[in-house]
Formats: sequence, C-alpha cells, structure tokens
Amino acid sequence: MVIKVEMLRCFATVAQTGNLSEAAERLGRTQSAVSMTLKQLEGTLGQRLFESDRKNRLTVLGEQVFELAQTQLRQFDYTLKAIEACANSPAGLLRIASVPSVAAKVFPAAIRVMTERNPGLSVELRDTDTQLILDALVRGQADIGIVSGAHKLNGIRQAPLFSDRFGLLCAPGHPLAMQDHDPTIEEVFNFPVGRNNLMDLIRNPAVASAAAACRVAVHNTTSLIAVARTGNWVTILPRSVVTYMSTDLVFRPIADLPERRLVSLLMREKAAFPQFAEQLWAYLVAFDWSGSGQPGRPLA
Repeated sequence: MVIKVEMLRCFATVAQTGNLSEAAERLGRTQSAVSMTLKQLEGTLGQRLFESDRKNRLTVLGEQVFELAQTQLRQFDYTLKAIEACANSPAGLLRIASVPSVAAKVFPAAIRVMTERNPGLSVELRDTDTQLILDALVRGQADIGIVSGAHKLNGIRQAPLFSDRFGLLCAPGHPLAMQDHDPTIEEVFNFPVGRNNLMDLIRNPAVASAAAACRVAVHNTTSLIAVARTGNWVTILPRSVVTYMSTDLVFRPIADLPERRLVSLLMREKAAFPQFAEQLWAYLVAFDWSGSGQPGRPLA
C-alpha cells in the first residue's frame, strides 16, 4: 500500500471545503485531477472516504483518515520549512518557543546578545501555550522552550527559572479591587470568574472545584484581559502575566492562596545546532528574573 503525501493533501482539502470545485481552486488543479487523486486513495485503501459523490460528508473511515492526514500534513509542511530554514541559515539556526509573558520579558535582549555573539545566526521565535511548546520540543520543532510548570520528558533537559504567585486580576472599579483587604478564594468565586489554562496548575482543592464550575473559559490571554476590563468578570493569573499583558488592571494576592506558578527552561538534547542552544541556555539561567531585565543571578 503506497499513500503519497499529495493524496492526503488532496483528500484533506476536499474534506475541508466539502466540494471538488473549491478544493481544486485551492490546490491549483482541475476538478478531474482532484477526483482522480481521491479515487486513487480510496482504491489504495479499498474503502470509500465520502458517503456520496457530493463529497460533503465523510464516512467513518473518512473521519479517521482526515484527522490523521491533518496531523501528518502539518508535520510534513513544518519539516519542509525547517529544511529550507536550515539551508538558508548556513551559519546556524536557533528555534525558540516560549509562553508569551516570558518571551516579551527576556527575548528582545536575548536575541540581540545571541546575534551579536554569532554573526549570521538565524533565530526563530514563537510564543504559544505550554502544551504546544512541549509538542514542538518532542517533535524536534524547537530547540529551547520556556513553559509553565515542571515537565519530565525523554531527551529534554530541564531547569527552573523563577516562580510567581497566583492572584486576582480585575478592573480598577471592581468591588474586589476596592476592598481594604486581600480577597479570599470564597470572595473571588462569589463573582463571575473567567477560567483560563494556567488555573489548571493550581492544586488548591477549593480553587480546582470552583474553577471546574465556571461557565466561561477563555484560553487566549489577550481575550481574557479584555473580558476582565469590562468589570463584569475576574480571573486568576500569575503576577508576571498580568505585568506583561496589562497596566490598567488590578492584581491582588488572594489571602488563602499562596500557590505559585513555576516557569521552567527546557532544551532538546539533540538540538540542530547545540552550541547555540547551550549559549542561550546559559544566558537564560543567568538572567535576572527579579524584574531588572539584565543578566544576573536567577531567582530561587
């Protein structure tokens, strides 16, 4: 059985669009060529992938193949881009993935230092959530990662960078912002709370139980900040995220929630250019995470 990448790309495009004509336009091919490629794939599999010739509904097998095809196509396309990036970076390539708040704090300076030390070095930086960073490291799509929490992964070196306390984020006019004492967990959840992914790191049973009952979950931090600005919702975030994302909202410690978010540095042991990954590792471990923004001694 031989299944070619272009067969999967053709099938996935038809499945996404629901018809041959739009799929053919996206692929830059004729409808007859697309139809022929689909028939070849179905012939190879020995089963139909669409329930009818209209191509607007997948069979059970089609649903399974579609999910797998999307994963493989993303990986294949990324691999091609990585090969091109390496070919266009003869002096070396350093691929970094970080949670957004840390990326904004350290990487403007880090990239300047790395490129000054290594003329011709190409740097690729992406900011995204922790799970996608872990996936990128495991798949060889990133050399250095900065994530929330501690994660033991085969072939990945890890070191703690800093920790910061979880607290309440709310609008300046919110009752919890104006009261004369730090709010308690109970007081926070007496108001509508927007749940976010970082709250999953909190092990406090009261927070975990109340968070599970939240009716609104906002997974994008920028959107979460916008929701909090309305004054109708509050949320719980680490202090450094709030410092990075907002200057017009109030951060208050929660009296009975001393938990802190750990931020960890990860490095793929089989980095494409290990000498550059090691340099950045040393820089980040020595960075002054207390707020001065200069290389120095890391926080305990």
